[in-house]
Amino acid sequence: MRGNYSLLFYLRKQKVYKGGPIAIYMRITVSGKRAEMSTGRTIDPVRWNGRAGRATGTKEDARTLNTYLDSLQNKVSAAHQLLMSADRPITAAGLLDQFLGRTKKSRYLMELFADHNRKVEALIGNGFENNTLKGYRTSEKHLTGFLRFQYGKPDIEIGMLDHAFITGFEFYLRTECKCSGVSAAKYIKHLKKIVNHCLANRWLDANPFISYRSTAKAKERVFLTQDELERMSNKKISIERLAQVMDVFLFCCYTGLSYADVKKLQRHEVAKGIDGDLWIFTERKKTDTASRIPLLPGAAIILERYQDHPVCVNKGLLLPVLTNQKMNSYLKEIADICGIAKTLTFHIARHTFATTVTLSNGVPIESVSKMLGHTNIKTTQHYAKILDIKVSRDMAILKQRLAGI
Repeated sequence: MRGNYSLLFYLRKQKVYKGGPIAIYMRITVSGKRAEMSTGRTIDPVRWNGRAGRATGTKEDARTLNTYLDSLQNKVSAAHQLLMSADRPITAAGLLDQFLGRTKKSRYLMELFADHNRKVEALIGNGFENNTLKGYRTSEKHLTGFLRFQYGKPDIEIGMLDHAFITGFEFYLRTECKCSGVSAAKYIKHLKKIVNHCLANRWLDANPFISYRSTAKAKERVFLTQDELERMSNKKISIERLAQVMDVFLFCCYTGLSYADVKKLQRHEVAKGIDGDLWIFTERKKTDTASRIPLLPGAAIILERYQDHPVCVNKGLLLPVLTNQKMNSYLKEIADICGIAKTLTFHIARHTFATTVTLSNGVPIESVSKMLGHTNIKTTQHYAKILDIKVSRDMAILKQRLAGI
């Protein structure tokens, strides 16, 4: 049982013991692990009952010693009861610390999470965005719901976190909150950030994530095929709002820029690159990493259309970008007009650049990763789905080589 412990008083002989009184030690054992301390008392071994852990005889000094040892036993029992009442984990070291009055300050999960979110909020615009804070707040809400659902209370001491807590939280997210595997993994990742903070500050003795492995699988990335991209590029739309949205979307298909990055793109961020052609020199808003992208002809043509656009001229922007909500709404209409059956969202443009425009045309994944502004090539691999046509081309080259042998 988690709350069980054993207590033993014993004599500890020195290696060079030659006779005389021996120090009496107290040993606390929980789940096979021990914590010991000296009682500050000694006794002659001939007057000690090892089985009972007490002095033998009825003399005053024996009775006084046994009364003292009884008081220590009672204090250990009281310390154990305090830990149980506080619902804190019972360990040998923890019980001894409680007995000695050197207990660590209790820290609670939701208090730490709330403090983390307050700091993120204070840094909005200086390393964090509102959407990031929104995600953390949702994680905080789900954790609070899980604690009430599973434990019947609003918070829990961080020492109570273990593998069962994490897997239980994941199950709660998937069942009670109806989260997808990817969404659940995101909320678990937020919890792990708090745990890592506790480990770094030595507030946790063990990492509860040590044996945890997420089973979530990344969703298949949706992107435009070459045929769909050409169909949209060749489509003439007379409705100005739709034509404008389609141009911005296509520009991102040719550059790989995200919505946040194309929205802030300034005119001075397009300049001649190392090859003498026009490049985009910008930084990703999400990560502050540099993104260097050669301007493809299709993207350059789109920029020319908006050289004299009032919004672009007044604000020094390259393109007039609407809100993300309006962009996604109008993209649904554009998909219908272009005969594209997929549910278009703006981020599909970034996927299209990674797959249809670059990788499927032989651009190495390292170059794609650089242009997308990723700090880790593994991130690029989520976008960069290898197309069947790319596999077909690679195998055709192999067939030619084999035929020439």
